[in-house]
Amino acid sequence: MRMTYRKSITLAIIATAFLLPSSCSKKQSSSTTGWKYNNAKWGGFETHDYAGQETGPGLVLIEGGSFTMGSSEQDVTHEHNNIERRITVPSFYMDETEVSNLHYLEYLHWLGRVFVDYPEVYKQALPDSLCWRDKLAYNEPYVEYYFRHPAYKNYPVVGVNWLQATAYAAWRTDRVNEYILIREGILKPDAAQVNEENFNTNAYLVGQYDGKKGKRELRSIMQKGTRKVRMEDGIFLPDYRLPTEAEWEFAAIGNLGQSNYENINAKKIYSWGGLTTRNQGGKEKNRGYMMANFKRDRGDQAGIAGQLNDGAFITTEVFSYWPNDVGLYNMSGNVSEWVMDVYRPLSYEDMTDFNAHRGNVYKKKRLDADGYVDIKDSLGRLIMDPVTEEENQKRRNYKKSDNMGYLDEETYADGEQGYDYGVSSLINNKARVYKGASWNDRAYWMSPGTRRYLDEEQDLSTLGFRCAMHRVGSSKN
Repeated sequence: MRMTYRKSITLAIIATAFLLPSSCSKKQSSSTTGWKYNNAKWGGFETHDYAGQETGPGLVLIEGGSFTMGSSEQDVTHEHNNIERRITVPSFYMDETEVSNLHYLEYLHWLGRVFVDYPEVYKQALPDSLCWRDKLAYNEPYVEYYFRHPAYKNYPVVGVNWLQATAYAAWRTDRVNEYILIREGILKPDAAQVNEENFNTNAYLVGQYDGKKGKRELRSIMQKGTRKVRMEDGIFLPDYRLPTEAEWEFAAIGNLGQSNYENINAKKIYSWGGLTTRNQGGKEKNRGYMMANFKRDRGDQAGIAGQLNDGAFITTEVFSYWPNDVGLYNMSGNVSEWVMDVYRPLSYEDMTDFNAHRGNVYKKKRLDADGYVDIKDSLGRLIMDPVTEEENQKRRNYKKSDNMGYLDEETYADGEQGYDYGVSSLINNKARVYKGASWNDRAYWMSPGTRRYLDEEQDLSTLGFRCAMHRVGSSKN
C-alpha cells in the first residue's frame, strides 16, 4: 500500500518576512566617513534595514554544508561517471514538491492571456503529451487525460523538456516578484497586461515597466516625488531556477540531523535512512509501506490487487509518501528531475569543490549606442548578449563566455587530452543531467548519486522537475 499525506497548497507569501525601506536607518551615519545616511543634506545615500530573505511560495530552506557527492551504490551501468568526491554546497531553497500539472496549467494560462499576438509562445510551452505513447502498450488514455484532467492536477507534470522547465522557472520569478509589489501596495493587480507590456523583474529594475501604481509609494530622498523599487531595497526575491546537480543531490540525501561531532558516519543509499525501500519508522501502522514510487521488479509497477506495494501504476500526487529529513517529497521516486548542469562523464573529477556546477554561459544586458540598457524585446524581456572576447581576455578567472565545455579538448600538463565530447553524438553541450528514479525505474536509480542525461530539447513520461533559489545573506533563518 501507499501512504499519502496531503497538504494544502497556498500561493500566499508570508508578509512579515521582510520590511520595506523604512526610517529605521535614518539616524545612522557612515562608520568610515561620518556622513549621515538617508539625508538629502548629506548627499542622500540610502541604506535600509533588512530582516532577511523570505521563503518564496513552495520553497523549503536547505541549510548548506559539506558532503560526499557521488554514488554509494554499485556502478551497475559501468559508466564510471559518478565517482565520489567531497564538496561544499551553500544554503539554498528547493521546491517542496515536483512542479505539478496544476502549477504548469497556471503558467500556460498566463502565457495565453498575455501574449495574444504571439500564440507561438504558448504552443512552445505545451508539454509533449505524446511522450506517453508506447508501440506495444495502450497508453492513449494518458495522452488524452494526464495533463488536463482534474484527476491528475496534483500529479507531476511530465513531457517537459529542459528548455521549457527553464522558461517556467523564469516566468515564476517574475510572477512572485510582481505579487510582492502588489502585496506591499506598490503596484495594483493588472490582468490586462498584453504582449511586451507585462511585468518582468529585470525590465522593471531598469525603468522599462511601470504598471498600475498602488497606494504605497517610495519617496526619493534627493529629488521630489517618488521612485521605483531598486535591488538595494532588498524587496525582490532572487531568481527561481533549476537546481544544480550538486544542490539536487545534497537536498535528496538530506543529512540534516545525521551528523555526530561534525562527522556523518553512515552514507544513505536513498533519500531516507536504512537499507531497504520500505518504511522502518517508529509508528507501527506505517511500518512496511513503500517509501517511494518506483518499479519494484520486472512487470511489477504497483504490486498485486488488494496488496498494492507503492500503490502507483504511473506517477502519483506530489505530496505522496514521506518527506526526507529536510522536508522534500519524492526525491527518490515518482519522476526523475531535470537539473541545470550540462552532462560530462568526468564532471565529478573536474568540479570545483565549492558550489560545483558545469554549464556557465556568461551574458550581459545589451546596451544601446549611448551605453544605456537597450529597449526590451517584443515579449517584454531584456536582451542578453554574450560577454565579448575582448572583455573576457581582461579577466583572470575566466577567458571565455561559454564555459560549458571547459577542460574539454584541452591538453593537461601531463600531455593527456581532456574529454572529447564530440566523439559521441549524444554527449554535447545540449546534453543535460537528470537525477533520481521515476515510477518506471528500478531501485538502483533512487540513490541520489546516480545520474543520467538527455538532450535539452527531448522529454520523457518519466521526467519532471522542481525549482530552486539562491539564499542571500545568512545561511540560516
